[in-house]
Amino acid sequence: MKVLSLKLRDDVFKETEAMVKMLKCPRNAYINDALRFYNKANDRKALRVKLQRASRAVASSSMEFLGEMGELYDAPRDK
Repeated sequence: MKVLSLKLRDDVFKETEAMVKMLKCPRNAYINDALRFYNKANDRKALRVKLQRASRAVASSSMEFLGEMGELYDAPRDK
């Protein structure tokens, strides 16, 4: 476990204190949960961006492949 010293804006501190009191949980646990949630959200956002880039990178070759498959499907068949 790491010890951390941080500065919070007064409004954020007051909101956090009110939430901690309402939930009846330690401030440390509340902040840990909040950071864990924020980290997961940012991980998902980064993954979405990475997947979008990869999708754009292969989009033209995918469309080309689909076109070729369509031509094969539409081609006359030997009986």
